[in-house]
Amino acid sequence: MRSLAVILAAILVAAIPAGAERIKDIVDIKNIRSNQLVGVGLVVGLNATGDGAKISQQLLSNRLRRAGLVLNPDDLTSKSIASVEVSAELPPFAKAGSRIDVTVSANSGASSLQGGVLVLTELHGADGEVYAVAQGPLVIGGFSASGDKSSISKNHPTVGFITGGATVEREEPTEFVECNSEITLLLKNPDITTAERIAEAINAAYAGSSMAVDHGTVRVRLPSGLARSDLAAFIDKLLSLKVKVDFPAVVVINERTGTVIIGENVGISTVAISHGNLSIITEEKDYVSQPAPFSETGSTEKTQRTSIATAEEQSRLHVLPRQVSVAELARALNAMGLSPRDVISIFQALRQAGALQAELKIM
Repeated sequence: MRSLAVILAAILVAAIPAGAERIKDIVDIKNIRSNQLVGVGLVVGLNATGDGAKISQQLLSNRLRRAGLVLNPDDLTSKSIASVEVSAELPPFAKAGSRIDVTVSANSGASSLQGGVLVLTELHGADGEVYAVAQGPLVIGGFSASGDKSSISKNHPTVGFITGGATVEREEPTEFVECNSEITLLLKNPDITTAERIAEAINAAYAGSSMAVDHGTVRVRLPSGLARSDLAAFIDKLLSLKVKVDFPAVVVINERTGTVIIGENVGISTVAISHGNLSIITEEKDYVSQPAPFSETGSTEKTQRTSIATAEEQSRLHVLPRQVSVAELARALNAMGLSPRDVISIFQALRQAGALQAELKIM
């Protein structure tokens, strides 16, 4: 379990006053997004680590048929091939001819893709259209080796990557300016206070152009007469404005690791806390019981004795006044000499008592 000092250090980091953040770091622009591409491909050149599955045989047969060779798939039983799922992410504004990264994953029982080469594979979007084609040698973030009696592996040798392994063939139109000459900003972490601050910052730079619609949406009207060639410069200036981000009052607890993260705005009503542990220690020992010397009766026997002891920690009653900052709350908990597990138990009890003025999230 982590020491309390480490946990409280994490709490104190949250206590540092938050500075202003750029709008571009806390919002997305509506309709500007990436698109997922997928395809089924064939990896060749494996060192007897392929799958030999029917789907791999069929894929190889289809490829050879396009090259003018007609073969029965059942005759292609090589373990040097493997069928794979190929996936990529088509970023917004990607143009034909640009390169994107590719992830290749075995799907039919191959033991390793190490040393393999992906043959030309079409990547389709959700609409079924081909947006990119991928091929190239795989880079594996692990390895595997085996003998007759033992084997060794590291990470996942059945997943590989090709950096810049796909070429974009079809562009995805991206139109983020709406018909009423507005753009919509979508907050990554919806909060009504932050949305209002974004609208105020934009209105200070461009009077009367912005309005917070709800917790996660801010609308911005483009200046009248803005030329298409000036749109990028306007968006850049708009997203470079800075606002102070507001955070909800929340306490996040990870019981598996003993981690406690306390948000900046967490408050605790006046409450008295006493926390201690009762330990019960049992110990069993074996003893030998034997008759007196020169005795003609009795026999040597092994017996067992059990001893029980209790130990209870001394605990005082601590009164916590309502805290005004996370730093003060951290110091109060530190002064009580609590372990991370104790802190978790106390926050759970505070929530049950209604004294914790924050949302409690347990991972």
